[in-house]
Amino acid sequence: MNEDFKRHLGIEQSARVTGGCIHECYRVSIAGKGFFLKTNAIRYEDAFAAEADGLAGLREAGYRAPAPHSRGVLAGRAYLLMEFLDLRGAVDWPALARMLAQAHRKRGPAFGWERDNYIGATPQVNSWRDDWTEFWFENRMKPQLALARQKGFALPEIPRGLLAEHRPQPSLLHGDLWSGNVNFMPEGPVVFDPAVYYGDREADLAMTELFGGFPREFYDVYNDVFPLPGGYAQRKPLYNLYHLLNHLNLFGRSYLGQVEETLGLLRGA
Repeated sequence: MNEDFKRHLGIEQSARVTGGCIHECYRVSIAGKGFFLKTNAIRYEDAFAAEADGLAGLREAGYRAPAPHSRGVLAGRAYLLMEFLDLRGAVDWPALARMLAQAHRKRGPAFGWERDNYIGATPQVNSWRDDWTEFWFENRMKPQLALARQKGFALPEIPRGLLAEHRPQPSLLHGDLWSGNVNFMPEGPVVFDPAVYYGDREADLAMTELFGGFPREFYDVYNDVFPLPGGYAQRKPLYNLYHLLNHLNLFGRSYLGQVEETLGLLRGA
């Protein structure tokens, strides 16, 4: 870590920790108190601003998430300083399900968010829309498809019929809810690295099933607290296609097979 950066932020001690594949992450001590620090090149300043905004939104809705402390640019580096959490708690999937179900009950004014943010390193458009089908296809599918085609992947248009009669409420979503963005403190479950917006809660649930999935008890408890409507199983591939396209755009051809398989399921639905 740059010594000028440490001096400007008042860091007394620091230790490198794991915390994702994009940023440098540290546990630091400032004025005798521990914090979690993310830092990267100046071009990531807006990504850190979006993350701080998302964490604050999650906390307001009832999610347990690290509290953002400060962010900005110092000594030529962008940074985000947040609460350091003790992630040595017992795994409690039912508690996570209850937290998510209760947070999903927070209704927004429409579909979208107060600002655009990021899904991984990809910009995510959150302009407000009253119609969920329009939001999903214009704000989610269209940008990812356009980016994939720019990268040379010949992908067809996606049929909109699966959402034609679906009228969800705008729930506050984590937006990037997979097992790598969930952990457990002694006090209970915690989530981090959000890509928040008001959307169909099924999109959050679908992603929990995409990369390995959560255990069955998580889904059982969620459905006891806030049952999912009929048709979720048919809509789930469409919601997960967004994340598969994003991985195709970020990491390349290794995800093309999953994208094509999912497109085949949707065309046959």
